[in-house]
Amino acid sequence: MSSSTGAGAASAESAGAGTLPRLKLYYEKNEHRIAAASFVAGFVFDAFMVGRIDSWEMIGQQAAYLALILLALTQMVVEQEHPAPDLASIAAPKRWYYRYRSFVVHFLFGTLLNLYTIFFFKSSSLLVSSSFLAVLVLLLLANESRRFKSLGLAFKFVLLALCMLSFAALLVPVFAGSMGIAVFLVSMAVGCIPMAAAAAWLRRRSPALAQRARRQVLVPLGTVLVIFLAFYLFRLIPPVPLSIPYIGVYHAVDKTQDSYRLSHERPWWRFWQNGDQWFSAQPGDKVVVYFRVFSPTHFSDQVLMRWYRKEPRGWSLQDSIPINIVGGREQGFRGYGVKTNYQPGDWKVQVETTDEREIGRIYFDVEAAPPGPRSFQVDPD
Repeated sequence: MSSSTGAGAASAESAGAGTLPRLKLYYEKNEHRIAAASFVAGFVFDAFMVGRIDSWEMIGQQAAYLALILLALTQMVVEQEHPAPDLASIAAPKRWYYRYRSFVVHFLFGTLLNLYTIFFFKSSSLLVSSSFLAVLVLLLLANESRRFKSLGLAFKFVLLALCMLSFAALLVPVFAGSMGIAVFLVSMAVGCIPMAAAAAWLRRRSPALAQRARRQVLVPLGTVLVIFLAFYLFRLIPPVPLSIPYIGVYHAVDKTQDSYRLSHERPWWRFWQNGDQWFSAQPGDKVVVYFRVFSPTHFSDQVLMRWYRKEPRGWSLQDSIPINIVGGREQGFRGYGVKTNYQPGDWKVQVETTDEREIGRIYFDVEAAPPGPRSFQVDPD
């Protein structure tokens, strides 16, 4: 009995001793699948970790991730001229780095792209942000296709350029405290600096690396930059760091000392609507659109409320109301616009930046109603 127990313990120890080598072998055989899984894991991981867009922790995390990816990819470019050392002949920390850096890079890419997906999605209506999200999804799918994998480092630098420019597009307005075409162009210039500096460093090392720097670093950067500029020109880049966490239609909005009181007639079963999106208008009623705009601390700018009515030829602009906003409030800056001269029909209100990039919108129907008694519900905000 004693001998049998000893043999079992020896077998267990032998199995335990072989666990790590088996894990390494499994990783080497399934590197591409694990890389794809790590990419998705980055998305899931950061979905629960997203904080304020202007928090120093968030900014520092993104900067660190981008720096690590840039260093790893730049080293991979250098290794095309000087291959990586034999893993069996180097110290354990370096051996771990060379074996698992692809996994780590994919995880960091997944985390960053998840962040920018969330930030851009929050900063506009789905109709506008969907174009940017579609490009992002296509890049994710392309990353796992054989055709794009054959591009190697060039495609990874495309993803890095996307992350670098996205980071700069949200970072520069936070520090500038405002938005506009000048701020956007500055952010694009700032986003290009790290990769341009890495390319310049590679060019100084050797003529062969200079060619690779142009083909694998600068061309991907230039391509993504042109796409960003084109999206901005057609107003398809969501206006980060602004976002609208809430927008609704009401009969009245009354400001008290520390809150707003929102009056509406919405029945309980229309729980998916915000206020009176089915607006029953008696003579003398005002249509009030109330919203909250999140903006970073020390942010001070102006937004436009554009009122549209649907006509046979399409949406027709009826009014444009400028509203000054300031940042810092966790739930967002509260504001509203009032419409007294209107006609029954289909309406929408879009809240936009001064450079006409949409932050959010709401649709509602106005129906004429005869005078009569009614009871309003009042919600505090």
